[in-house]
Amino acid sequence: MKRTRVDDLHKKWLKSPEYKREYEALDEEFSLTAALIDARSRAGLTQEEVAKLMKTTQAVIARLEGGGSMPSTRTLEKYAKATGSKLRIVFEPEVVNS
Repeated sequence: MKRTRVDDLHKKWLKSPEYKREYEALDEEFSLTAALIDARSRAGLTQEEVAKLMKTTQAVIARLEGGGSMPSTRTLEKYAKATGSKLRIVFEPEVVNS
């Protein structure tokens, strides 16, 4: 049985102007979860593999990537280390529409 990766579906769906517009409208809300999934994808790891490296369960990683909770900086640092990434937190000025 061939599995379809969420990352592959997302890339396919982004070709739809309506999907892309709606996705970009939610950018702020999902930017952290997207960054987590991107880091894991770049590392070529499954949620289960990241979980083992972090000494936790796949369910915890799924919730983390699903945006169900706001992770601590310590958790983000562990995730970054597990995926071979560097955690960087940036404060950007808000864009004010006139």
